Amino acid sequence: MIVRSVTDLRATVQDWRRSGLSCALVPTMGALHEGHLALVRLARQSCARVVVSIFVNPLQFGPNEDLAAYPRREAADVAAATQAGAQLVFVPTVTEMYAPGHATTVHVVGLSEGLCGPHRPGHFDGVATVVTKLLLQALPDAAFFGEKDYQQLLIIRRLARDLDIPVRIEGMPIMREPDGLAMSSRNAYLSADQRRIAPELAATLGDMARTLASSGGAVSQVVAAGKARLLAAGFSSIDYVEVCDAGTLAPVARVEGPARLLAAVRLGGTRLIDNVPVAGKTA
Repeated sequence: MIVRSVTDLRATVQDWRRSGLSCALVPTMGALHEGHLALVRLARQSCARVVVSIFVNPLQFGPNEDLAAYPRREAADVAAATQAGAQLVFVPTVTEMYAPGHATTVHVVGLSEGLCGPHRPGHFDGVATVVTKLLLQALPDAAFFGEKDYQQLLIIRRLARDLDIPVRIEGMPIMREPDGLAMSSRNAYLSADQRRIAPELAATLGDMARTLASSGGAVSQVVAAGKARLLAAGFSSIDYVEVCDAGTLAPVARVEGPARLLAAVRLGGTRLIDNVPVAGKTA
């Protein structure tokens, strides 16, 4: 079933509640791939009913980003979400989400300011605002997000905690193509040659993480070698490659506790992000 208004979304969820049914939310921007559908299936294992939202959120796109070109394929997405286990697909318009005169944004201090923050000004305010609205509109028991957008996941967990939104925020490990490339709707932008280069991002990050875990070496040396490898592989430019504390995203000089290796690179006109966990020294 498709609903397009907040009123209809809330009415449906309230009907489920009256029947004693739990509810999960999987927010998306559409162009669903296997990563999204895995989230839907995971949500279905956790809750009796699943809502998938499809909304290309203009607030999280910068003036030179791909809002107009972002893939939109509502009929196929609704069919895929339903087949994966969603009982309801929420497809609002921009005016339904942001009424004329909309003047409120959500900003999460600290977590939003490094990594992708400087490269996409305003992006995380747009994400935080739309996710806050979706959580309050549906008020599910849990909401599910992929770890590919690891910085985003931590921001959403923080806003839910800080704003006392009674929703459990669940993360799911990155879904990857057979060659290791993290699944993303933007992978469709890659040419055949670029698609052959793209898996080197995951391969490089994996090797870097293993080096850090086995040697406990200085992060700066490993990062420099990783950047050189990516550029040699054919990536156009690197926004960042950083090793950060897994909970705070503060950069670390040596890996002494749970950490995350995160990267954003450009391949032609396509921006790819990926990340892997980094264990402390094992020997």
